[in-house]
Formats: sequence, C-alpha cells, structure tokens
Amino acid sequence: MSAQASKATLFIVTAPSGAGKTSLVKALVDSAESLRVSVSHTTRAPREGEVDGVNYHFVDKAAFAAMRESDEFFESAEVYGNFYGTSKTWVNEQLALGIDVILEIDWQGAAQVRAQHPAACSIFILPPSLEALTQRLTGRGQDDAETIERRMQQAVAEISHVKEADYIVVNDDFDVALAELRTIIVSQRLGAEVQSQRLEAMLSALLGD
Repeated sequence: MSAQASKATLFIVTAPSGAGKTSLVKALVDSAESLRVSVSHTTRAPREGEVDGVNYHFVDKAAFAAMRESDEFFESAEVYGNFYGTSKTWVNEQLALGIDVILEIDWQGAAQVRAQHPAACSIFILPPSLEALTQRLTGRGQDDAETIERRMQQAVAEISHVKEADYIVVNDDFDVALAELRTIIVSQRLGAEVQSQRLEAMLSALLGD
C-alpha cells in the first residue's frame, strides 16, 4: 500500500550525528499514540547497551547484501563504512494499519524514500552550532578524536541537505525542540488528505452518501 493511500503518515527524521535525533524521537514516541519508529538493519557492531531488535537488527554484510538483492529494503545507505537499511514490508504494514511511522535515516536514505513516497513528511534536526555539536559528540565518550573529526566533517555534508526537508527543528533547548516535533506530527494528522481517509465513514454520513 502506498503512503498516499494509507490512513497514516511516513515521517523522515534526519540529523547529523550528535544533534539529539534519537533522544528527541524516543521522547516523541513515548508521548504519542499510533506512532512507531522503524528499527533499521545494520552491519555495524552493537554499542554498549544496545539490544538486537530494539535499537537495530544487527546482521553481517553477507546477510545485508542478500536482503538488498531481494529488494527487502525500503532504503539503504552506507555510513562510516557500515550499511543501514529499512524494512519495506514492516513500514508498509504499519501504514496500512493506520500507524504513523518514523524513519531515522541520513539524507541519502531520505532521498530514496521521498522518491518512492512523495507524501512522506521529512524533518531535519539541527544543532545550534558546530561547537555545540563537537561538545555533544565528545561528551558521549563513545568515539576517539579521529572518529569525532570524521563525524564533524560528515555533519557539515549532511547539513548541506537541510533545505530538502519539509520542516527544520533546532535542538538547542530539548523541551522546545520536542514541542515543535509534536506540533509537526499533529499538523500532518490534521491535513485534509489524511483526515479524509481516517474520517471516511463520518464524511459519508455527513454528505448523505
């Protein structure tokens, strides 16, 4: 089922590493009904505390390649030498059930999704400054200096695609950014095209059909 014909919206959330995307999306999903995050497949090794099937579906490169060859991914991309992909079947099943889906993907994946689902709503989360982004990456204590420098270079490249998004949210104050994300979700759910699908029976009764 296509995103246009579904009773739900496919949301794309993109941000450079360290901008707070994952924390914001988790808080958003925890406070909203009928909203789920797609769990991506990845070839990278799990980080401390990550759980297979919860944070990612961790697979080796051979398995990933086989899935991509079988056209099982909605989108896929290589990031920092690792591969990431979104299950096409799972996303379409959720949308068909009327459940909004959030994809946390980079700009490459976002472009692939928009090409297949023009009705998708894309959101770009920005850090308030490059200095703040460097501090956040350093504060996580997950990467060495070389990796952080590489991530900063990638962040600038990622940010150059910000104008491709439908909405831009600056994560300077977490609560403000979260409130803005909630507003975007609500505005999409109240759109005429989505509402006409959800309220089909009521509209028919009002029109005497």
